Amino acid sequence: MDLVQPMSPYQAGLARREVDRQGCVVVSELFGAPLRDAVASEAVRLAGALGVRRDLEFAETGFSPRRMCNVTQGQIIERGVVIPRMYESAALLDAVSSVVGEPVFPCPYQPERFVITRLEQPGDTHGWHWDDYGYALVWVAECPDPADGGFVESIPGTAWDKQRPGIEQILRDSHVHRLNLSVGDVYLMRTDTTLHRVHPIERGRRTIVNMAFARHDELCRSVTHETMDALWSTPGIG
Repeated sequence: MDLVQPMSPYQAGLARREVDRQGCVVVSELFGAPLRDAVASEAVRLAGALGVRRDLEFAETGFSPRRMCNVTQGQIIERGVVIPRMYESAALLDAVSSVVGEPVFPCPYQPERFVITRLEQPGDTHGWHWDDYGYALVWVAECPDPADGGFVESIPGTAWDKQRPGIEQILRDSHVHRLNLSVGDVYLMRTDTTLHRVHPIERGRRTIVNMAFARHDELCRSVTHETMDALWSTPGIG
């Protein structure tokens, strides 16, 4: 199967403008249905077999909640095939770079390169936050109808101050964009300057693969990983 189906320069330009406007854009057309199905099947299988329950809040993001199950990068490497292989694809890097208009690189912090999260209980959410690196490509393996939550909310053009995140003030002062999603969608987000969350689900299940990519100036920059380390290494709920 063809791994990637590149966009035309015109299509890439339209997608880039959407990233600038709302912080994220659906880019499912980059990938054929067989590949998206293979990623989704592996994500659902691994989440069911290995997912660890988390219920945490972080001062660095204004005590926003993380209520979910997750699967670490190490577990995916050990038990997966499609997801690690896709992340290593040069064609994938080229395609993401063409959309965002700058070179992107594998995330220098390996635990953040690719992970799986699942929301499955009423109220589960990946609360308001920024990411440590510039871009994320998110593969939607399962998701509820938007009426039941699970859609993405975003505020682009924002900055993360880990000592004083000021999320409530940003929410008061800003327009919140909404991105509805369907099973099989893939979306691209500028994650370091876009405050974002997954709206709490009311029913159904939302399983995704998150692939993180870095901008050139992030490759050698000193970055702390407080929320990432806590979310992915703290013992889960029994």
